[in-house]
Amino acid sequence: MVRWQGGSEGGACLALPAAHCFPLMGDAPVTMVTPCPTRAHTEPSLHPQWLSLLPLLLPPLLLLLLLPGPLPVPSMEDPDFPHPGESSQPPPRACPWRCSCPQADVVDCAGLDLHVFPDNITREARYLSLQNNQLRELPYNELSRLGGLRTLNLHNNLISSEGLPDEAFESLTQLQHLYVAHNQLSVAPQFLPHSLRVADLAANQVTEIFPLTFGEKPALRSVYLHNNQLGNAGLPPDAFRGSEAIATLSLSSNRLSYLPPSLPTSLERLHLQNNLISKVPRGALSRQTQLRELYLQHNQLTDSGLDATTFSKLRSLEYLDLSHNQLAMVPTGLPKTLIILHLGRNHIQQVEAARLRGARGLRYLLLQHNKLGATGLPAKALSPLRALHTLHLYGNWLERVPLGLPRRLWALLMPYNHVAALGVRDLASTPGLAELNLAYNRLTSARLHPRAFHRLRTLRCLDLTGNQLTRVPVGLPGGLHNLRLQRNQLRILEPESLVGLGQLQELSLAHNRLRIGDIGPGTWHELQALQVLDLSHNELSFVPPDLPEALEELHLQGNRISHVGPDAFLSTPHLRTLILRANRLHLTSIAAEAFLGLPHLRVVDTADNPEQVLVRLPPATPRLPRAGGS
Repeated sequence: MVRWQGGSEGGACLALPAAHCFPLMGDAPVTMVTPCPTRAHTEPSLHPQWLSLLPLLLPPLLLLLLLPGPLPVPSMEDPDFPHPGESSQPPPRACPWRCSCPQADVVDCAGLDLHVFPDNITREARYLSLQNNQLRELPYNELSRLGGLRTLNLHNNLISSEGLPDEAFESLTQLQHLYVAHNQLSVAPQFLPHSLRVADLAANQVTEIFPLTFGEKPALRSVYLHNNQLGNAGLPPDAFRGSEAIATLSLSSNRLSYLPPSLPTSLERLHLQNNLISKVPRGALSRQTQLRELYLQHNQLTDSGLDATTFSKLRSLEYLDLSHNQLAMVPTGLPKTLIILHLGRNHIQQVEAARLRGARGLRYLLLQHNKLGATGLPAKALSPLRALHTLHLYGNWLERVPLGLPRRLWALLMPYNHVAALGVRDLASTPGLAELNLAYNRLTSARLHPRAFHRLRTLRCLDLTGNQLTRVPVGLPGGLHNLRLQRNQLRILEPESLVGLGQLQELSLAHNRLRIGDIGPGTWHELQALQVLDLSHNELSFVPPDLPEALEELHLQGNRISHVGPDAFLSTPHLRTLILRANRLHLTSIAAEAFLGLPHLRVVDTADNPEQVLVRLPPATPRLPRAGGS
């Protein structure tokens, strides 16, 4: 039965059996739900104005009565209904406990000391980092859920081969970057995904890899297997078959005894250093025409382990490191593209021009710590190397500067040899030399020709440290910027020896036998650009007078200075650093006015003197306001 009931707020309600009432305000129903107040044992009367609405309201109301169930009313259980005080933002992403998930596809669980593979990793993960934990195994059922992974980082855990199932990665069909370095794998995984681009298994205990570990990976670019225990038996001939995009292969610090065959032809960088390689089989490098860098240092290579064709087909090779081997001769068949050749710490006794003829583009030749003696570098032995820029010869037994050096040579480094004399023509063939290092040889002032350096007009750095010179060489090039004469036997410093050195910026005279009386008047007059002067560990009793005006750094440690007068630094207004440690200074040995004219002075080191020294630094120069500023 349908009855009209009067509303409490002046409206009206239709009484529906076991249903709800909709209050009517004006001509249309509103959406607010209000229970209809019931009145027991009463029959309300209708106002005449409502009678006129009956023809309009009865049809929709009858339709509501015919509906099969209760009216669809919003309730607290409706998920789309906005609850008071509740955010309309989507719920937070699921993230494993203690991990961070900065993006929807990134899960970072690195460095959490995890012992168990975390659960609750979203299937949307593309990047998963588990490095620096204590994981010992990878559960297949967890990995199989993460088919969308692009990067998996397991670096530095405790994962063993037993904890890595053969099928561990088979479901990761989109994986591109895999990092399993610094674990405890004894063999490589038998199968890695076809999609892989970078594989890092370095620093494990791997003794064997399999054909499908790195084979049949057309997108694979970089493979890192260094610091393992791989021997040639553990590297199958088809290890890289079907992976013709590999550009970087690192097999250093393993147990290989010869160069592996069937290396990828696409290689650009090949690291084989720190192995036991004594031989490069003929043809082993004949197809690697894109190879640019080859590292074979710290092996057991001898001359018989190489032949004329070993490197001849490497028409892109730019860097070849054969240092720390047992070679007695420079290899033959070097390609013309070679730029850097490192032959240091071998047993080379002589360099022959014929062996270098093919490497006419060579710019850096390193021959340090070999056995090159008096006849080790015959005249013009290096003449084929017309583009040579730098020649390292330190630590040999050479008795003179080699004659006929390439004209374009920029740096000649010959410390720790047996050079006892320097003649007028010894450096005549290298007028473009900018750096000359003859430190720790046997040069004496008597056997150093006054015009030995006169052709070196572009020389900027000259190092004569650790020889037996008693005076500064004369005739030094005027463009010199750095002159090192420490650890000689200098007993006199005269103005004539420093004439023309107006561009000199650094001068080291440390560890000699200079006294104040040995420094002639006007000695520093020509050194107008000198910024650093090292007179440490001599026999000076006070600060030398009339030092260069541009001086910023003065080293006087290890002398016999007992007093610093008020006028000691009048000529050096730009001084910033003064080292006076290990002298004979006492509490008041430095005059109070000594530093008054030094507004830039910031460091005064007086440690290791007999007493703590009182130092009064000048006040900092106030910063002047800018024009127009306040």
